[in-house]
Amino acid sequence: MIRIGIVDDHQLFLDGIYSILSTTENIDVVFTTNNAKDAIQQINKIKTDILITDISMPEMNGLELTHHIKKNFPDIKIIVMSSFRDLGNRSIIDSYLLKNTPKELLINVINDLHYHNKKYYYSEQINFQEIDLKKNILSPREKEIVAAIAKGFSSTEIANKLFISINTVETHRKNIFFKLGISNTAQLISTAIKLGIIDY
Repeated sequence: MIRIGIVDDHQLFLDGIYSILSTTENIDVVFTTNNAKDAIQQINKIKTDILITDISMPEMNGLELTHHIKKNFPDIKIIVMSSFRDLGNRSIIDSYLLKNTPKELLINVINDLHYHNKKYYYSEQINFQEIDLKKNILSPREKEIVAAIAKGFSSTEIANKLFISINTVETHRKNIFFKLGISNTAQLISTAIKLGIIDY
């Protein structure tokens, strides 16, 4: 029996994955939750073989959760299911799927990962010239702020951490979004992973 935990802040997706896996032979969904901190609490109490998680979540995001799990529960395999279509560093996760993955593929990936340690990564062709250009556009300070945002720090916390004003943080944030051609934090994390500014 493969014991699986699922964490995602989109209830519709969470319910859908639970519905698929809970009726699948040889799979036991031991918990579902909509936030990473609760997932850690559940893992502390319940034996879990595989964790399925998203990247972008409130409070504690998938980046922090994945690093925590791999550090404290190294035997747990991690499958990231996300709407982001590119992934940079694959070293810390065991498989990567898009949220629109067919259920047959998801089940196959789970079985291959659990029984054969066979990993699977969805990917698209990446324009490395574009990546190098965008990566070099950001200043060292802007990269620091990107990393802090990815860890879930607020503008006030970033200002205190870097000994700068909140207005300066907000100005940097606007410049970062403009340079990378993005409009929200989820896109920022996705782009930062792809550019290698932050590691997954």
